Amino acid sequence: MTKIFLAIGIISSVLFAFACVQKGGEGAGGTTATGGGDTIKVGVYGDMTGQTASFGQSTRNGIQLAVDEINNAGGIDGKKIVLVVEDDQGQPNQATTVMQKMINQDKVQAVLGEVASTNSLAAAPVAQSAKIPMITPSSTNPKVTEVGDYISRVCFIDPFQGSAMAKFAAKSLNAKTAAILGDVNSDYSKGLTQFFEEEFTKQGGRVVTKEAYTQNDPDFKAQLTKIRNLNPDVIYVPGYYSQVGIIARQARELGMNQPLMGGDGWDSPDLFKLGGGALKNAYISNHYSAENPAPEIQNFVKNYKAKFNVVPDSLAALAYDSAKVLADAIKRAGGAGDSVKLKDAINATKDFAGVTGTITLDASRNAVKPAVILEVDPAKPGFTFKETIYPEGMSAPTATTTMTDANSNSMMNGNSMSNSGSMMNTNSMGSNSMNTSSMNSNSMTNGGSNMNSNMMMNSSGSNSMNGNMK
Repeated sequence: MTKIFLAIGIISSVLFAFACVQKGGEGAGGTTATGGGDTIKVGVYGDMTGQTASFGQSTRNGIQLAVDEINNAGGIDGKKIVLVVEDDQGQPNQATTVMQKMINQDKVQAVLGEVASTNSLAAAPVAQSAKIPMITPSSTNPKVTEVGDYISRVCFIDPFQGSAMAKFAAKSLNAKTAAILGDVNSDYSKGLTQFFEEEFTKQGGRVVTKEAYTQNDPDFKAQLTKIRNLNPDVIYVPGYYSQVGIIARQARELGMNQPLMGGDGWDSPDLFKLGGGALKNAYISNHYSAENPAPEIQNFVKNYKAKFNVVPDSLAALAYDSAKVLADAIKRAGGAGDSVKLKDAINATKDFAGVTGTITLDASRNAVKPAVILEVDPAKPGFTFKETIYPEGMSAPTATTTMTDANSNSMMNGNSMSNSGSMMNTNSMGSNSMNTSSMNSNSMTNGGSNMNSNMMMNSSGSNSMNGNMK
């Protein structure tokens, strides 16, 4: 009998301890974590070794620079940030796996990443279910933040980016016809395709054909030949740099000299290695310009170059901002221990001064920001600012303090400054022109910077396209 009572006592103790652990793991419906005493664990995931490795590496570097600055300044209320970095190799299934590892094994208290929208869409449900806040620096597909209230971003989204480029094509390039060549497996590419076509048509233009490819295609001449025969005024290629560079070369080899246009997915130093001189007469929409003379941006560029020996692209800048936004939210939440408070603090971000612009998250947890149009300059190699396009309800500020805010009186073209208002086209984008069931039109925004938006295109007429938006 004594043994029976002893056994019952042991079982009761185990059950009681388990119940305490379970209760301690939840705080106001969220997750309560410790981060290890004097540290705050933050997960970082992205493609470090796959086809879009430049994206993941730039993102990791931007976050590392921000964290170094935060920790060197004493951390957040005395706690240092510790990064847990994972390589998802650019694969959605691997993105899910590394997210599960960071949350369940590493016990991270927040996550920064991914770049490619398809990968963010694969991993975000894991973070949402575990009630761990995730901020994507540069996934632009509207569906990413629709996963749930623990998912947010610091970049503009595809409906705005695709429409901004269509306005530029129609108004600044005077294009009447356009062809689109997009990645059939990329959510980023599919989204940009859809919203570019909608706005270009609204502007009086006509899309003469939509051709498709996949990320692993080695040759694009068949699609390009079809486009050449239709002789469009412009060619929109809403893809990633790893394919765009080859597409540009092959288009020029076929005698196609039309302007090539794309999105932030082009933004990588490797673009110029792949495309070379074929990138002349090409333009992209992006999040910021490294040529912006604003002191805070030039200080960021200087520090990044000193640490990584390269000019930061828009992915690095957005990643830097995402880490700073997270740190600011942790401080306002009184720490990272209560995931509900941290999530609410992130979602309440307003007028945060980042290097990619002033960041305010809307009701859908998307950043409301303008976009910049940059001309690709293979001679630099790099990008030259052309103009800024604003979302509806936002206009160029009257002050001439920073190019981040897209000041029409003091924007920079190349290495020279111009105070001529004619240098900059401050078109305002109307959210009413973008009507899709999957997006919140009020969330369309982008900060004036040179960013690589990994959302890929969503063609309104091709239900078979299911892919990687950035």
